[in-house]
Amino acid sequence: MKKTLIFVGLGVLAIAVLVAIAKTYSSNKKPKKVFKTEQLVKNNIVNKVVATGKIIPEEEIEIKPQISGIISKLYLEEGTVVKKGDLIAKVRVVPNEQSLNSAKGRVNSVNIQLTNAEISYNRNKALYDKGVISRSEFEVIELTYNQAKQDLRNAQNDYQIVRRGSVGGGGANTNIRATVSGTILEIPVEEGDQVIQSNNFNAGTTIALIADMTKMIFEGKVDEAEVGKLKMGMDLDITVGAIEGENFLAKLNFIAPKGKEENGAIQFKIEADLETEEESNVRANYSGNASIVIEKRDSVFSIREALLQYDKETKKPFVEIEKKDGEFEKTDVELGVSDGINVEILNGIKEEDKIKVWNAESKKDKKEDEDN
Repeated sequence: MKKTLIFVGLGVLAIAVLVAIAKTYSSNKKPKKVFKTEQLVKNNIVNKVVATGKIIPEEEIEIKPQISGIISKLYLEEGTVVKKGDLIAKVRVVPNEQSLNSAKGRVNSVNIQLTNAEISYNRNKALYDKGVISRSEFEVIELTYNQAKQDLRNAQNDYQIVRRGSVGGGGANTNIRATVSGTILEIPVEEGDQVIQSNNFNAGTTIALIADMTKMIFEGKVDEAEVGKLKMGMDLDITVGAIEGENFLAKLNFIAPKGKEENGAIQFKIEADLETEEESNVRANYSGNASIVIEKRDSVFSIREALLQYDKETKKPFVEIEKKDGEFEKTDVELGVSDGINVEILNGIKEEDKIKVWNAESKKDKKEDEDN
C-alpha cells in the first residue's frame, strides 16, 4: 500500500512538473506576427515630369538711343501699347567740348580750302573763256572747287550733329521711337538721366523694353534625371500661381543641349510656345509650373509602390503573397508605368492575391528576437 501511494505521488509530481514546463514555454514563445494585406486595384496612372519656371515674352526688344545725351522728356509710360514709330522719349544733346571744337575747326579749315579753290576757279575760268587753257585743264580745277563746296557742307553738318544731335530741325537722332509694335514692359530711365548711344565698344543705355504680349513662352528648368524623357512637340499643362482656376497649354520647342549646375544639381532649360487669349491677362515673368505627360495608362491593375521589395542580388522587384496557411511567399513581379505613388503591375500577381503590407523590422522586434 505504501509503495502504491509513493508511485501515485511521484506521478502527480511529474505531471505538475510537465504542466509547469509547458506553461513556461508557452509564456516565453513569441506570438506569431500578423500583417495587413492589400489587393490589386484599378487606377489611372500618369507618369509626368514637373518643371518650374516662368512665362515670358517670346522676344523683348531694347530701345537704345542713337546719340548720347540727357533724357529731356518721356512721352509714354510702362504698360502702354505702342505701334512702330511712336515717340517714346526725347534726348537733349550735351556736346563734348573737345568734339565740338574739333568739328568747328574742321569747318574753318574746309572754308579756307574752299576760298582758295574758288579763287583758282574764277581765275582759270577767265583763262578758259579766252581759250588760253584747254577744257580738260579747266575741268580738273572745276572739280576741285565743287569738291571743296561739298566738304564744307559735310563739315557744317557734322558740326550741327555734334552740337544739337541732328541736322536741321527734324530731330531724327534725338527723338526715341518704337522700332516694333507691342507693349512697353519697362522704362528703366527717368527724365534728366544721362544716356549713352550704342556703339562697337558699348551696348548703350536701354530707354525702353518692348514686347509682343500675344506671343508668350514658358521657360523652365528640368533635372538631368528627367530631361532624357522629353521630346520636342510634347504637350505641357501650365498652372500659374497668380491666375487661379486657369491652366494654359503649350508645346515644347526647345531643350537645352547643355545643363547648368544649380545648388549641386544639373538643370536643363526648356522652352514651350504658350497658347494664350487676349483676355487671359498674362503678364511677363509670372511664375508657373509645367506638367509634361511622359506615359499614361487608364484603368490598369496597380499597387502602391510601398508594397514593393527589391532583391539584394538581382535588384528585381517582388512582393510577398499570403498562402492558405497564413505564411507569405516571395513572388517576382513585372512593373509598368509609375507615378511615384502607384505602379502598374503587368505580370506576377492575380486579382485575388493578398499582398503583404511590408514594414522594416523595428529595433524593438530585433531585440526581442535576440533575447529569445
